[in-house]
Amino acid sequence: MNAFTTLFYYLCRMEFEKINNKGQARLFKNDFLEMLTKTHPLVIWGMYLPVIGYMLYYSGAAFNYSLTRIVLIFLGGMLFWTLFEYIAHRFLFHWVANSGRAKKFIYTLHGNHHHYPRDRQRLFMPPIPSLVISSVVFGLTYLAMGSYTFMFFPGFIFGYLMYGSMHYAIHAWNPPFKWMKPLWRNHHLHHYKNEHNGYGVSSTIWDHVFGTMFDLKREKEDKEKTRELMFEKKK
Repeated sequence: MNAFTTLFYYLCRMEFEKINNKGQARLFKNDFLEMLTKTHPLVIWGMYLPVIGYMLYYSGAAFNYSLTRIVLIFLGGMLFWTLFEYIAHRFLFHWVANSGRAKKFIYTLHGNHHHYPRDRQRLFMPPIPSLVISSVVFGLTYLAMGSYTFMFFPGFIFGYLMYGSMHYAIHAWNPPFKWMKPLWRNHHLHHYKNEHNGYGVSSTIWDHVFGTMFDLKREKEDKEKTRELMFEKKK
């Protein structure tokens, strides 16, 4: 084992040893700001489902787009979300920051989840930053796609909702179907084995495309470590 490999393994072990199986990170001293960093999945679904439904209706009523076109562009938005999710997770959430402020930003954005993977209150983006980011995405999409945005953006947001729900499910439950097990294992290995692989959460498509998929045939399944990342069952 050369020096680089030894250092890399040591760093990975450091990341694993920092996992806390109880509690949650304190991100702000101010109690009000701290409250704004938490949410429940149903709150986010409740925010966006009416938006998705109205935009799809508006696409047909205002622009007379056919049902086939609406469905295809909606699915295109969902597919684009999986790429966006991969890029954001790999290059933003796991950005190696140097300055103190940048490190704080990355920890607030995603690092706290690796530190406290059982914190179920921070698996979805909280409402206020979520609305700000989605508004920016909608504006940029409208500049690029015009009226097609009213079909594409709902697909993109629905992809986000599925991503958040899948992320919650991966941490909370065992895979309900055998064919979903690689998705579960890919994310669990990302947490306790090597955070520089396995960036896909709702899909492993882009991990396969960009070569960051774990070789699940060679990775020994560690059920004990997996259980440590799962939510505790209520008695």
